[in-house]
Amino acid sequence: MILAGFVVALVTGAGMAEGDVIAERQQIMKGVGQAFYRDIGKMIKGQAPFDLAKAKASFVTIEAAAKKMPGLFPDTSKTGGETKALPKVWEDKAIFDKGFVTLQQNVAEAQNQTTDLVSLKTQFDIVNKNCSGCHENFRAKLD
Repeated sequence: MILAGFVVALVTGAGMAEGDVIAERQQIMKGVGQAFYRDIGKMIKGQAPFDLAKAKASFVTIEAAAKKMPGLFPDTSKTGGETKALPKVWEDKAIFDKGFVTLQQNVAEAQNQTTDLVSLKTQFDIVNKNCSGCHENFRAKLD
């Protein structure tokens, strides 16, 4: 049940200053990056053995983040905290939020459809397309 505790800590932003939504969303996205690119990515690249439980746990982490993220972009968080969020987040908030709903659906399906390395690769591509689309449209390019 360590995983459950990790997901709860990740989603609640444990250790974050209350009200610091920019830091909270950045911390959550770091967890998503680790789950997706480090854990699943290593399996896909052959750098780690396929582990169904670990893959599904990674999808659970991403799904929990997708549920939490729309609430972490209030109007008061447009600037500060080294945010990479573009003004388009607030200009097209409905589209932005819908992307997280789609992501939740993608990862829920990925949890059900992943049975082996081949299916993991397929599901990774679907989820990655969703993530990349949001990052391309709503996040400033990283340095």
